[in-house]
Amino acid sequence: MINWLEKTDNELLIYSSYYAPRGRYRLYKLAGLLSQRYVLPIDYLVGIIGAEGSGKSTLIKGLFPGMELTNDDDGVNLTPAPIYDFEPDNYLSGHTFHIDIRYELAFKQQYEIVDAINKAISHGRRVVVEHFDLIYKALGYNAQLLFGIGEEVLVARPSVFGPFPPNIKHIVDKTIKFRLMAHSAEDITSYILEKKYNFTRPVLHSDIKHGFVINFNELPKIDINELENNVMDIIKKGVSIYPVGEDRIGIGDFDMLCTGTRTHVKKTSDIENFRLIKEYRYNPISKTYLLIGTIGKKEVAGFEDILD
Repeated sequence: MINWLEKTDNELLIYSSYYAPRGRYRLYKLAGLLSQRYVLPIDYLVGIIGAEGSGKSTLIKGLFPGMELTNDDDGVNLTPAPIYDFEPDNYLSGHTFHIDIRYELAFKQQYEIVDAINKAISHGRRVVVEHFDLIYKALGYNAQLLFGIGEEVLVARPSVFGPFPPNIKHIVDKTIKFRLMAHSAEDITSYILEKKYNFTRPVLHSDIKHGFVINFNELPKIDINELENNVMDIIKKGVSIYPVGEDRIGIGDFDMLCTGTRTHVKKTSDIENFRLIKEYRYNPISKTYLLIGTIGKKEVAGFEDILD
């Protein structure tokens, strides 16, 4: 008989979801919270799932500060994965390993990767597996803790009934486009606010489903219809969005600060159904005025299938 009084919150967890913030520092902050809330010392196998540019590396760095990743944001190997050199009798060997399956499969056979993961785990080492969905079947068992990142960050502690990596993968792949569109629309709006209306940072940003929120300490004297038209002019031009250096992106022929340079659509015309809510919403607790932008359309994300 199960003694439910002995169950912890983590043991009762099926899955939780959080808005995936745009920008490196906001994602670090969320990841730190998730680490404190969900990661246990006995979680030896942690799976990370998400598309390229979704923020997996940033999420991992926030979950496990100080851990050296074996790839950079472009998937180019920086150092050989130390997990292959692990020997249990070497007291100087690491206790937490990172491995990017997408990269490793270009150079290693599946059985070599599986053997390395099993060896480390069997000796009480933690392995953080990026692109866990690519090795799950060959490994033959699920991670103790799964993180998926798309428009939301999903956290799951699987049981024999799931959630399973393919289900997480299906959801994050389906929703990531909304995060990319929202981030690009948010940055274009911020650029217009700065250049045309002289609203420079710091202006607070936050998240909503299929959109963004920009917070002002005072009621802006800006016509929202005019602002929307200025943003739409750039969207309709279909200009490219691209990194131009550390923490900067280019949008057509101008560039601006951005701490999430890869979390964007490729060109502005990829932003679908952009619109601004035609009134500033007042938050009486924070005493701020909210400019709300939305993108896309209502779409079933597949959360009802997460345990199938």
